[in-house]
Amino acid sequence: MTATNIVDVVSEFVTLRKAGVNFKGLCPFHNEKTPSFVVSPAKQLCKCFSCGKGGNAVHFLMEHEQFTYPEAIKWLGRKYGIEVQEKELTNEERLAQSERESMFILNEWANDFFQETMRNTSEGQQVGLAYFRQRGFRDDIIRKFQLGYSAERSTLPQVATSKGYREDYLLKTGLCFQRESGQLVDRYHGRVIFPVHTVSGKVVAFGGRILGEKKNVGKYVNSPESDIYSKSKELYGLFQSKQAIVKADRCYLVEGYTDVISMHQNGIENVVASSGTALTEGQIRLIHRFTKNITVLYDGDNAGIKASLRGIDMLLAEGMNIKVLLLPNGEDPDSFARSQTSESFIAYIDEHQTDFIRFKVQLLMGEVGNDPIKRANMIADVVNSISVIPEGMVRQMYAHECSTLLNISEAVILDEITKLRRKRELDRLQRNRNMAEGGAEQEEATAETPAVNTAFVTQRPDDYEEKLLAELIVRHGGRCLVDDEERISVVEFIIEELQAEGLQINNPFYKQIIDEAFLLVKGKEMGNLQNGEFIEDTPQYFIAHTDIALSQFAVSCTEDSDQLSTTQRSLYKEEKDRLEEYMFRILHDFKLAKISKEVKALRQQLQSAEMKANPAAQLELLRRIKALSEVERQLAQVLGDRVVSR
Repeated sequence: MTATNIVDVVSEFVTLRKAGVNFKGLCPFHNEKTPSFVVSPAKQLCKCFSCGKGGNAVHFLMEHEQFTYPEAIKWLGRKYGIEVQEKELTNEERLAQSERESMFILNEWANDFFQETMRNTSEGQQVGLAYFRQRGFRDDIIRKFQLGYSAERSTLPQVATSKGYREDYLLKTGLCFQRESGQLVDRYHGRVIFPVHTVSGKVVAFGGRILGEKKNVGKYVNSPESDIYSKSKELYGLFQSKQAIVKADRCYLVEGYTDVISMHQNGIENVVASSGTALTEGQIRLIHRFTKNITVLYDGDNAGIKASLRGIDMLLAEGMNIKVLLLPNGEDPDSFARSQTSESFIAYIDEHQTDFIRFKVQLLMGEVGNDPIKRANMIADVVNSISVIPEGMVRQMYAHECSTLLNISEAVILDEITKLRRKRELDRLQRNRNMAEGGAEQEEATAETPAVNTAFVTQRPDDYEEKLLAELIVRHGGRCLVDDEERISVVEFIIEELQAEGLQINNPFYKQIIDEAFLLVKGKEMGNLQNGEFIEDTPQYFIAHTDIALSQFAVSCTEDSDQLSTTQRSLYKEEKDRLEEYMFRILHDFKLAKISKEVKALRQQLQSAEMKANPAAQLELLRRIKALSEVERQLAQVLGDRVVSR
């Protein structure tokens, strides 16, 4: 992993821009309009300061692409030309692979199978390859999009099973369906094949187009939804187009496979397709990671334009800058690209694309006539679109344009926009209240991962002090202290202190951190360390951990100081320069919290009916409470001004 550059890796999926010593971009793990995803070349780490997700290059790939740890290592190996040694899998080992990995492996094999069928069989050449060439596709474009063909009498199920691929995965990926007799049938037989790739290039699904006319058979058949494929989260052509989109800082959105391919062949590569489905939030977020500027291309005779306007509202809500282009009558992007040069196509787009307000008004105005009710409804529709735009200045600009186009007071439009936005905000607050009332579910989710969502947390969790200790050990667990002329690491000292007081770490996650840090430090030779030196492996060990939750926790403990507030930076500096004092304060805080909880529990026990019926036991309990309360008072006095952990 030392050969990797995290900026290079993350840039494959996120558009990054320089921000001081770091890089910034829109977080790929949640919906946001202001970049909060920071990549640090110095630390080889990434971190979202909004949702908290991040880690090293391996964990970024695991989270983003749903890779297993070996898959992420292999991906990095391919990227940097480093051979990753692995042996041929046996049938037993293949069965032991994760279901997702097995499905991806099967799809990759099927993709190769379809391409080989088209290029190396007479039927494939005469039917499949001939079709693509008839459409005008060059061989280099056919290879670029990995187009293929499935024979009319396909042997895919038989060949796949003979190579050890399981029948249940052939069904789960949608490559095959099963007849009542139990026979497996290639879903795409007799069709040309369009593979669908993830952003990173993994084959996630297929589309198959029938050749010729057949009754009761759809022109296209697509992979069903599966554990690895959700059509609402994929865009056809994005893998091939992402670099061109970044370079042009604009994305053209079309509908079909051949629209994308023809535009690429024409030299216009910054184009993706929604593959005939209604645009979704997931697809919009994919585009937004590469650019804010989008031009939607509509067929000249597309009767479904009005139905697709909801997609434009979703683009607006995401903060995208939208243009709309209506192609000449009878043309679609595929046919128009084949009839134009790259220069003439781009010139046509530049000349005829228009902003969404003018497009929507012109589209709806023809149905209004002189009917005042229809006109009012049309205006309300347009104003509602403006109201979802997040930037106030852009809303103001569109309100002014709408006022001019529709001959209506700008003040009235702005007032209506304010009402709509206020209603949405009230609805959002109500949803948040409903979520807060479901606190039990939130606590259950919190227990699963240390990356706590604090949106509705109103008090410290019970293991807050344990978390502070774990953070300190991740950052400084290997640092050498001097205790009565004896050298000892921070983690060893903390463990000895806890054992002397009979105290334990209850949270298994934080206990794992402390135990692993202790084992790591004990494995080092401490004799050659000078006072104040670090064992650098301690934080790096946790950052590179194979447990992604632990790695993310480590990243959150080692944030760059330039991302902290002035107050936080001063505390961070104090922690580094006055480590022993800081460590003792956290230890005292931990002890105080434990004793306070014990005192509270004893007082509750004192009120029990069983205790009230036993005066002797009650007296002994009171003495115990008094002794602990005195220790509690002394600890609180020692703490004085409490150190607030960052």
